[in-house]
Amino acid sequence: MALRTIVQDGDPILKKVCRPVTKFDDRLATLLDDMKETLYDADGWGLAGPQVGVMRRIFISLDDRNAPDPLPEGERLPIMEFINPEILELSDEQVELYEGCLSFPGHNGAIKRAKHVKVRAQDRHGEWFELEADDMFARCIQHENNHLDGITIMDLATHFYEDDYPEDEGKE
Repeated sequence: MALRTIVQDGDPILKKVCRPVTKFDDRLATLLDDMKETLYDADGWGLAGPQVGVMRRIFISLDDRNAPDPLPEGERLPIMEFINPEILELSDEQVELYEGCLSFPGHNGAIKRAKHVKVRAQDRHGEWFELEADDMFARCIQHENNHLDGITIMDLATHFYEDDYPEDEGKE
């Protein structure tokens, strides 16, 4: 496994629509493993193909559905892989929260997203599955799926707050 470079704000790849994955092979498995290592290293919640320079319909997300609260020290949430995802249902109930993005460090945008989502996707072997998610996992699925269509938090946020305060500001 290897760390991948995360594409940053201003790179035109973030505005492009991704193509479907058609080959389920060792190369795809390596990409997924690298994305997992990169996500954990970046301390993020999700990562999509275009964020690592790959224009394919693929993303990964932390899966908090069965996690204990609080998560025991030293444990990590498992990662779910989504290849060629299709959003099947979005709940009418929406929640507005500030959302960050590994490709837009320091920018946190207020975005309304469905509280619940049902998605269909393929796994690394090409097998189709469906799952339902709520709250943070549902938000991540929607966020990462947007990346596959060239849509980012910069496009969706109604307003932002910026993390640009000096580290020692406010300390006594």
